[in-house]
Amino acid sequence: MTRPDPIARLAAAQAQSASEGLLRRLRSAEDSSAGMITLGGRRLVNFASNDYLGLAHDSRVVEAIRDGAKRYGVGAGAAHLLGGHHAAHEELEHELARWTGRERALLFSTGYMANLGVVSALLGKGDRCVQDKLNHASLIDAARLAGCDLRRFRHADVEGARRQLDAPERAALLLATDGVFSMDGDIAPLPDLARVAQSSGATLMVDDAHGIGVLGASGAGSLEQADVSAIDAPILMATLGKALGTFGAFVAGSAELIDGLVQFARSHIYTTALPPALAAATRVAVSMARDDDERRAKLHHNIALFRASAEAQRLALMPSTTPIQPLLVGSSEEASSLSQQLEKSGYFVPAIRPPTVPGGAARLRITLSAAHSQAQIESLASVLATALSKSDPDMMAVRQKIQC
Repeated sequence: MTRPDPIARLAAAQAQSASEGLLRRLRSAEDSSAGMITLGGRRLVNFASNDYLGLAHDSRVVEAIRDGAKRYGVGAGAAHLLGGHHAAHEELEHELARWTGRERALLFSTGYMANLGVVSALLGKGDRCVQDKLNHASLIDAARLAGCDLRRFRHADVEGARRQLDAPERAALLLATDGVFSMDGDIAPLPDLARVAQSSGATLMVDDAHGIGVLGASGAGSLEQADVSAIDAPILMATLGKALGTFGAFVAGSAELIDGLVQFARSHIYTTALPPALAAATRVAVSMARDDDERRAKLHHNIALFRASAEAQRLALMPSTTPIQPLLVGSSEEASSLSQQLEKSGYFVPAIRPPTVPGGAARLRITLSAAHSQAQIESLASVLATALSKSDPDMMAVRQKIQC
């Protein structure tokens, strides 16, 4: 018997993806600015970025990271527990906790690492993690790594979540959900999930990567918008690389939770800390996201404008009030073709295909920013309608029926 070669097996899987038109390819951006990207020497309007507030290129954030690098250097130099935890990290954690209405916050290098660290620290064999089927891959992988019983309920099905939480009393229960779903753009039914968690004796964890900075009166996210308290949702994870425009992630909650994560969250303990200069820049970004109501209002104006423009062009968008505005296409081939046509017209809107989304649910995931102009948004809707009509004149009507 010949032992399988794992690299050869990986290559075969890649060849299979290529044959199905699902191969992913890295593309290097030569340049980028607020709302724009340069690929292959062409300047394109970027409708794929998660820089929802346009902070990644804001001069105040850029200057803050320069000043931070002069003070701290370009790297932390060590893990948090081994001298890599600087004053800039501490100040940012205090600011994030205050903004989100929690006792404490803890920085992680990425959202993926934050979710892995939290779930594996809280759960183990014999416990249960119940999740929405459309949760981010990091939450799913976190439960698998923890070795607990992973149960998934139909998207936004509160009663389904309640049924999956019916577990033996000896099992610790964690109910985990995205706040804003990254591929659909809709918002979780957080008040109802909080009630289900409370009645079942479960702890509610919310991954608000796409809600922080965007939703809520102060931009504190989907929990603030839904008026769900820190008592009802004890664990909040959010990322710094989307609306805040920098990089990294944090977990916010009680002092008891954060102290425990410092001791047992392996993805926090065994990695180099975020560059302190980046933490200093993020603190400036947090202040702007929290206090600049006009920037957030511009983002929501742009969302409404795009949806109105899409309706005028008979584009059947999926229901979403967030910057993530998906247009369901169906086949991967057609989604890729439409993406290519848009790029030829000056717009960067990558196709989202399986396995990121289910089979038959390929889409264009259009993301909006406060940096986009009215002309760019209205032109995208017009160009997209033209591309769809050329692809298949009957497809728009078909998609409208699907959405209904």
